[in-house]
Amino acid sequence: MNKLYISLIFIFSALNIFAQQGPYIRINQIGYLPDESKIAVVFSEKAVNESFELIDDANKKVISSIKLQKTKTDNWGKFKYYYTLDFTEVKQEGTYFLKGKKSGNTSSIFDISSQAYDQTEETLLVFMRQQRCGYNPFLDMVCHQRDGRAMDGPMPDSTFVDVSGGWHDAGDQLKYLITGSYATAHMLMTYELFPERFGDKVNHLGQPEPNGIPDVLDEAKWGLDWIHKLHPKPDQLFHQVADDRDHRGWKMPDEDVSDYGWGANSYRVAYFATGKPQGLNKYKSEATGIANLAGRSAAAMALAARIWEEYLNDADYANKCREAAISLYAMGTKQEGYQQGNSYGAPYRYNEETWSDDMEWAAAELYKLTEHENYLTDAKRYAKLTNTTSWMELDSAAHYQYYPFINMGHYALYDQVEPDLKDSLAAYYKAGIEKNFQRAQQNPYGIGVPFIWCSNNLLTSLIAQVILYEKMTGDLAYHQFLIEQRDWLFGRNPWGTSMFMNMPQRGEYPVDVHTSIWALTKQEVPGGLVDGPVFASIYQSLKGLTLSEQDEFAHLQNKFVVYHDDIGDYSTNEPTMDGTAGAILMMAYWGVNEK
Repeated sequence: MNKLYISLIFIFSALNIFAQQGPYIRINQIGYLPDESKIAVVFSEKAVNESFELIDDANKKVISSIKLQKTKTDNWGKFKYYYTLDFTEVKQEGTYFLKGKKSGNTSSIFDISSQAYDQTEETLLVFMRQQRCGYNPFLDMVCHQRDGRAMDGPMPDSTFVDVSGGWHDAGDQLKYLITGSYATAHMLMTYELFPERFGDKVNHLGQPEPNGIPDVLDEAKWGLDWIHKLHPKPDQLFHQVADDRDHRGWKMPDEDVSDYGWGANSYRVAYFATGKPQGLNKYKSEATGIANLAGRSAAAMALAARIWEEYLNDADYANKCREAAISLYAMGTKQEGYQQGNSYGAPYRYNEETWSDDMEWAAAELYKLTEHENYLTDAKRYAKLTNTTSWMELDSAAHYQYYPFINMGHYALYDQVEPDLKDSLAAYYKAGIEKNFQRAQQNPYGIGVPFIWCSNNLLTSLIAQVILYEKMTGDLAYHQFLIEQRDWLFGRNPWGTSMFMNMPQRGEYPVDVHTSIWALTKQEVPGGLVDGPVFASIYQSLKGLTLSEQDEFAHLQNKFVVYHDDIGDYSTNEPTMDGTAGAILMMAYWGVNEK
């Protein structure tokens, strides 16, 4: 072995040891608005005795020298020393990075700009369009036109019903009303909150030509049209298309090899919402009613009726949605309780166990639509029944047990009620926020959510709840906490990665995601929010998890919480349709006012 080779081994080993020790600098890779707080996290295996410089990336000039501040929460994970770097005082717009004066270690590049979040909500819509079932504009193909054949409905089993359309749920190709109803309603409420944020670049098929309708409404209508199909008669509702027989390896949507008894790439099962336990194999759901699905869908339809009437001047579609909202709500009142997702060959399913929050949301939206007092009375009753029920009060929960991860109904009802109930609704929100705020004091990142499966979905919902709480009350006591939750999602985390695909393009973000599109085409789809970090105990308990390559974050992992940018890890690196849709509100909130 020659001396040069030995020297290189020594150098690389030394660099590796240094990298293992740090210091590591974690910032929000997208960046910061000029007037908001800007606080980076630094961690290391050894005490850090150096100051850091904020450097202008354009001319490499030092803008500010920043002293480390020791955090009060050490030993979160495997590293012993944690610090913060506060450069809030810097408001000058530009592109920057942080650098240790002694170590020379640098952060990722980031912006300070009033337009740092411009168009981010539109980027999320790119991923939503890629999830479309039927005509998919990202792939320019048509899939699953034989959806589906009914099971458990009033018609004979295997009767064909047209439930084509909707969105593929995640990296798989199932379709759920559980998630589709929330995604649709979330986009519609976000549009009502921030109508000026959304542009018009594509038509209703997602093709690149404007059609006079904001793209977020085109995407919401894709969901609305599917819900209309699932609700073919006033007393009928389907809730799921396909099941885990879908999981047959990587496959393009128009070449689906899954077989539900009618041959590969053919008809798929369409489950009728019975409100009773379901399952065509040994695994059964624990359904007790349908009010969760009927309520959420009714809320989406009521929102749509208002928007298509007031903003788009389409009375016909508005009336269609109005009628659907009324009949769906009536179904919910007759079958209070929850419908869960159905599985077939594995025990994993959407375990939703709440429903009064959805009925509150529906009743509040229907009251605003119709001004009928019975809806307001119902909404108040459901609001008090729901109270603070949420995952936010807990340190753990079953998969999707408390879904949606935010109760939009409290906000929808707030402006319609008397001061005492307003105070109660705000207090319900505050209780959940405070629980997460207290949990956040236990780690140096200020992160508040429990790391159960889909922790990123919890986080975007917590962010939305703080935003809505601020809009309701004007109370900014949690605003710094709000920013820290956002910053985690864009890189201020142990792994230094964004949790959104291809965002920002110049940064570290999920690439090797658990999807067929990536596996088969190696195309990156911007905007998709991955599931996010999970407790190591959850990761170790799940079936079929095998990393496909060496863990690039191995030196950063700890025995409590893990994240892998690896196609083999469906628990942390699978992008979800509803998680992405659920982040649109936060993106619009931080976006600019003009498009």
